[in-house]
Amino acid sequence: MSDISVIARHAVTVLAGQLAVMAFGVTDTIVAGRFSADALAALSVASAVFVSVYVSLMGVLQALLPVWAEQHGRGETAAIGQSFRQSLYLAAAASVLGMGVLLFPEPLLRLTEVPDAMRESVRDYLIIVGWALPSALFFRLYTTLNQALGRPQLVTWIQVGALVLKVPLSIWFTFGGWGIAPQGAAGCAWATLLVDYAIAIAAVVLMRTQGFYRPLRLWQRLEAPDWPRLREFLRLGIPAGLAIGVEVTSFTLVALFVARQGTLAAASHQIAANLGALCYMLPLSLGIAVSARASWWRGQGQELRAQQVAWLGVRLALACGIVLCAAMLLTRHWLPQVYTGDAAVMALTASLLLWVALYQVADNVQCVCIFVLRSWRVTLAPLLVYCTLLWGGGLGGGYWLAYINRATSADWQKIPTPFWVATSLSLAVVAIIFVFIVRRVFTAQRQDFCTTQGTPTAA
Repeated sequence: MSDISVIARHAVTVLAGQLAVMAFGVTDTIVAGRFSADALAALSVASAVFVSVYVSLMGVLQALLPVWAEQHGRGETAAIGQSFRQSLYLAAAASVLGMGVLLFPEPLLRLTEVPDAMRESVRDYLIIVGWALPSALFFRLYTTLNQALGRPQLVTWIQVGALVLKVPLSIWFTFGGWGIAPQGAAGCAWATLLVDYAIAIAAVVLMRTQGFYRPLRLWQRLEAPDWPRLREFLRLGIPAGLAIGVEVTSFTLVALFVARQGTLAAASHQIAANLGALCYMLPLSLGIAVSARASWWRGQGQELRAQQVAWLGVRLALACGIVLCAAMLLTRHWLPQVYTGDAAVMALTASLLLWVALYQVADNVQCVCIFVLRSWRVTLAPLLVYCTLLWGGGLGGGYWLAYINRATSADWQKIPTPFWVATSLSLAVVAIIFVFIVRRVFTAQRQDFCTTQGTPTAA
């Protein structure tokens, strides 16, 4: 089977599952928006905090994908099982760290000046989803394992099934009924808690019963921590996790800065951010598929074939970005109507979606590039680029345009537009730099191959 067929099949399967997961957020946004504008604004702030914490920790675990994919390429099945058991220690530590932030959010809420009127709702939401974090991170490990093995189908089925459970639970807990009082935004959090533990249990059952897991010998006795291996995981995972954290928080933390602009701005930003995140699922799925396939070829010792797969992924990302940009431009006045009936919120959201559309090409390319670089163990340079451009240029630049620069703040201090403008420009620069880094890494590897006339070393 050709590489493009393998990548397409893998990416489409992952995308179906990711869209189901994204539908969790879409469901909560619609349900909270229909409940009240205040609930939607509180959900915007609370979900921004949760996503920032979860995705950063998730990135540490997801960075293990190329490790397991290379072992799969070499046929080291039992070693994958042992490595997976060691990763449970990593997930446990990440859970403790993340719960410390989510269960005690008050310092962060004060630091970002979240208005007192919504602070209680935000706090309640975060405490509830904080207890869901261990199950969510375990399921991320399970997802990463399946993606590395090129078998994402079971994950997708679980995620689709979880959506079927999530929708009625969010509606029930948010609006109340059948003995439960209306919970508002906290109702969405209760639904997330129940669903996250349900999918974690489903993953355990499948790992115990499905035949293709048996060669991995997952259910051996848990060994004592292998500190050299865990340090190796952390050397790869911490920069990757921080990079994902910077990328995501450059978007999610905007919600905290926008909260001071009032309910209209917060609600509009939440819808635009939700749609932007929905679009991001396409390059994310493509990046996972490309990374798994390229890492498999690296495990086979076919470094040049792995490079060809990587560039194929970048070209596909460029094409997908163009399609997403066009689709968003054509539908930006209609999409807000799905979320809210408030005319003012719809109008402001439509203007924000113009910028969401314009950054799609750059976002697609940079997303696939960073997955490629992780497959070649290049993690520090992307982190530095993200910190400089997404935090400095995007988040910092947006804050400067909105609240500091007098020439622009007079018009933009009450709407989220400056943050989206700055982020769009920053992502364009990030994409260009990442393509340059990929080319430089591959050129150095080919030169090394020509010099040694043997198996090229890892970049």
